[in-house]
Amino acid sequence: MKIVIEQSHYSLVNMGDLSMLQVAVSRLKNLWPDASIKVFAYKQAEDLLEKYCPKTDPVIPSGQDVWLTTPLSDRLTKLMSNSSEQLKDLEWQIRYQFPSMGRWLVQRRLKKRKQLSHYEKLNLFLNAIEEADLVVAAGGGYITDAFENKATKSLTILGLATKLGKPTVMLGHGLGPLDNPKLRTKAKAILPKVNLISLREKRAGIPLLKSLGVSPQRIMTTGDDAIELVYDNRSLELGNAIGVNLRIARYSDVNADLLETVRTVLQQAAASKGAPLLPVPIEFYDLNSDVRTIKEILAGYDDTSDAGDSLRTPVQVIKQAGRCRVVVTGSYHAGVFALAQGIPVVGLAKSEYYKDKFLGLADIFGKGCEVVFLDDTCLKEKLMAGIDKAWQSAEELRPYLLESASQQAELGRSAYQKVYKLVESYRS
Repeated sequence: MKIVIEQSHYSLVNMGDLSMLQVAVSRLKNLWPDASIKVFAYKQAEDLLEKYCPKTDPVIPSGQDVWLTTPLSDRLTKLMSNSSEQLKDLEWQIRYQFPSMGRWLVQRRLKKRKQLSHYEKLNLFLNAIEEADLVVAAGGGYITDAFENKATKSLTILGLATKLGKPTVMLGHGLGPLDNPKLRTKAKAILPKVNLISLREKRAGIPLLKSLGVSPQRIMTTGDDAIELVYDNRSLELGNAIGVNLRIARYSDVNADLLETVRTVLQQAAASKGAPLLPVPIEFYDLNSDVRTIKEILAGYDDTSDAGDSLRTPVQVIKQAGRCRVVVTGSYHAGVFALAQGIPVVGLAKSEYYKDKFLGLADIFGKGCEVVFLDDTCLKEKLMAGIDKAWQSAEELRPYLLESASQQAELGRSAYQKVYKLVESYRS
């Protein structure tokens, strides 16, 4: 049994993405103990992959780039030199509709130009898909306009696998927004052919899949795959701190002015309750590091904190969230790490991407997740009110949230049982 896993963060430094990957690998190994599992990850992340997902092998993703970007024909390139976008679309269609022809054309060009390292990377990528008995897109929120390049690569992997007759599944996904016409065209061609898509929320994901022509029989709503890991490592009692996180990134649309507003309210709320502010970082990638943002939030209130920089495993961050009574976060998975162990959350959202994330999280848990829009003209008042409400209702909400988390973990496991039956039907 050979399994290939596409996943959200090839660097393995986002604790939310990593927790979903760990659960996916663990569940697949439980189903097929002797399976060979390959995971897309950067070469520099090989040690991290071995640490977090032992007995898996990395597939270096640079082969995807060779497959997607190598021109198929010099003649075609010259003929359409003034229509580069149309050329890209045509070449993508050839690769998707006729992968064997696409492979031959790319290999021929690489040989002709003596690009032997590219040739080797291409073959490692294509061979991994061709030899697989199952291709899995592990959980994440990467099929969306906010990550066009990543979404294109992931759809390409799934499209290639379906054309080669491989069972394909997407597990624990948050989809959209997806308004980019090119991405929608690709998604509409590929997603209806994916055998099973399990969603971490139904509010935005189901209408989107319906609009793309995906059959309801291929869709499940299970909650986030990371919930199982959180629930298994849950705190046995509520803490006394306010957990904090804020994501400043292109896709969150959060800036320094909003950070200052959030910082002011959080420090006021913590002081009024005599509560520590605890960092709950998720993203450690330098460009969008939560640690840097959290450090600014804590400035003047707790200048001794490392802002969570030492919390470098998913379980460490989960345990940190477990010390809280309330978590206020602009990162989706800091919310998951709290809710799934019975701790209420105030989610902070501005971009449509994050509004979908947090509103979906609030919908699937039902209670305990208050969403505050950062572009609200009454932001300070609503954020303070949300923190106060969560703080006061934390004990009452805890058993409800834990029960919801347990149910979602069970739904997640049932999705993997469906995957097992699907693959065994192919193999028989």
